[in-house]
Amino acid sequence: MLYFEREIVPWWSEASEQFPVLLLTGPRQVGKTTVLRHLASDRRAYVTLDDPILRALARDDPPLFLDRFRPPVLIDEIQYAPQLLPLIKMRVDADRRAGDYWLTGSQQFQMMQGISETLAGRVGILNLLGFSIRERHRLPLNVPPFLPTDESIRGREAAPGPNRLIEVFRDIWTGTMPALNTGEVKDRDLFYGSYLQTYLQRDVREIGTIGDESAFLAFLRAAAARTGQLLNLSELARDADVAVNTAKRWLSILKASFQVTLLEAYYTNITKRLVKQPKLYFLDTGLCAYLTEWSSPETLEAGAMAGALLETHVVTEILKSWWHRGKRPTAHFYRDRDQREIDLLLIQDQVAYPIEVKKTASPRADSVRAFSALDRLDINIGEGALVCLIGQRLPLTRQVSALPVGMI
Repeated sequence: MLYFEREIVPWWSEASEQFPVLLLTGPRQVGKTTVLRHLASDRRAYVTLDDPILRALARDDPPLFLDRFRPPVLIDEIQYAPQLLPLIKMRVDADRRAGDYWLTGSQQFQMMQGISETLAGRVGILNLLGFSIRERHRLPLNVPPFLPTDESIRGREAAPGPNRLIEVFRDIWTGTMPALNTGEVKDRDLFYGSYLQTYLQRDVREIGTIGDESAFLAFLRAAAARTGQLLNLSELARDADVAVNTAKRWLSILKASFQVTLLEAYYTNITKRLVKQPKLYFLDTGLCAYLTEWSSPETLEAGAMAGALLETHVVTEILKSWWHRGKRPTAHFYRDRDQREIDLLLIQDQVAYPIEVKKTASPRADSVRAFSALDRLDINIGEGALVCLIGQRLPLTRQVSALPVGMI
């Protein structure tokens, strides 16, 4: 199978020279094992805890397991055997060599019981999601994390991704899973149907008891229909026909398994007129489109969720540009009670960079008039961007540019 280069590679290699334990987290099927096995030398042993026999050995006799698979070693799906972690800590403390243990997991690091306490100060953590725009279209990857600044945009401008309407929505509809983008799997509906079965039967059961799988699937569909919207747990629970406490618990499962992320509202103590609910985003637009039953890129583009899924696509791509480089951006959205909203605020070095997403090929300055709401806040305002469906970068105002989707 053809190997696609990933943005995370140099950052993982750099971290492996500093930490004795490295953990790569992310959802299933995004290529965690593929990229690490591609990077690993012949000396590094590989073991997967997906294997029930090896998983039983790791749980029942952790010392024997670690004696059999000595460092340097890559242990896949570490969340299945947390019993290994105290032993790894002891061995790392006895012989602290950088890069000895490479681990992968399909649950959020902070959600894995005991890991943060056990390996504090010894583990470097990186996140991997599905392919970015630049990865799937095999564009140069040596660009900095996205900010709407000239320096950040220049490298993307030299080799942008697709900007045409149908190409953008084909990417959104297909999603970011490597198997669908490399041609390994051609039937998108079959892939996501199988993915959901695996997700429900394995990851969800490992994180917490859900009881009725069909009810959880209904909840998942209701959440997908709200991507790019303010999170209202009461409405979500009502539409899924579950209790609010159940919806809250199930939402934490979606977060823990990297299916969704919540973007917190930006607010300060000096202003209480800002909306404080988070916004919900699915991390894979293909799965979101599958759950909401759009049968083709064309029907999705013409449908009621086109704007929300375009926004989801842009926001998650921007987050990936940071996460895949081992960085965590300070990211928020802005919305006040006068209904002025900014889709994304990236804050770097105490400067806020506003970003708006619109499904338009004819951007206008009044599309970003909400940016002026930031003037009353006690924060420095940097360059802004309107990400839309134009073919090239254009100035809208002195501080704001219209950017093609393919440049994120």
